[in-house]
Amino acid sequence: MSNATFITEFVLLGFSELYEVDLGFYTLLLLMYLLSIVGHSLIIIVVSMESKLHTPMYFFLLNFSMAEISSTTSEIPKMLVNSFSGKNTICFACCMAQGFVVFTMGAVEFITLMIMSFDRYVAICKPLHYQTIMTSGLCIKLSLLAWIGGFGLIFPQSVMVWTYPYCAHNLIDHFFCDVGPVLQLACADTTIIEFVGLIYGAAIMWGSFGFSLISYVCIIFTITQIPSATGRSKAFFTCASHLTVVTIFYTVLMIMYLRPSTHGYSQLNKILSLFHTSFIPMLNPFIYTIRNSDFKTALWKATTKMKRRC
Repeated sequence: MSNATFITEFVLLGFSELYEVDLGFYTLLLLMYLLSIVGHSLIIIVVSMESKLHTPMYFFLLNFSMAEISSTTSEIPKMLVNSFSGKNTICFACCMAQGFVVFTMGAVEFITLMIMSFDRYVAICKPLHYQTIMTSGLCIKLSLLAWIGGFGLIFPQSVMVWTYPYCAHNLIDHFFCDVGPVLQLACADTTIIEFVGLIYGAAIMWGSFGFSLISYVCIIFTITQIPSATGRSKAFFTCASHLTVVTIFYTVLMIMYLRPSTHGYSQLNKILSLFHTSFIPMLNPFIYTIRNSDFKTALWKATTKMKRRC
């Protein structure tokens, strides 16, 4: 160790096997990233501007969009810059900061989705008490819980990863500084931090997923008790968008992080991670808004107001 040369920068291998279709692949990735940013930015702007959307559901959706923008922006632009410039390096501090932001925003998204499940549960199972339960004060507290909780859960682990000595080769077999490939470069025993990370990840994922699952079991049971077909359809439509996002979000991440780690899965991890980082964030704004008449009306009003100001 005393004679070791410690790493000051890493090389992100990314999808080096796609060099023959480099331009088309990364152009498509850039397009998906821009659509994701525009979609989530529209949600934030419209929800902020239109008082009709100042409801708990849209407030939590605004927070979820902020976390999505932060997560994708910490990964995709760096990947695109590296691909178009031909320089695949990232400084040590930048790598650690990127990993911290990605996993912190991921934890925020998990907690926010869990809170949104609770909101849908109250709206459908206890509609007469919705206004008294989901007050503005409670919504702010739940939002702070998501952001502070996400930071508090990830920060101690990030500090531990940061303090490890890295003196092996500096090639990361990924397009961002995922904790698994980074720890493989440490020249120290990483068993404890890997075990702690697995426990934390399982607790966050399974905890929030379990809460959401219980909420939707109660929701589905309540919906089946509604006598009219119109009432059942309206109740299901209220939570259909969120249920779709929850299903896609948890399925992809659980396959990525809650299965035995083997070398043969590294390529699958990269593909799923790219799917989670680019395609799902692009899709989410459409899922939440494309069939939502309230949001489309608010978007039209906001657009009209901006045109008048110009």
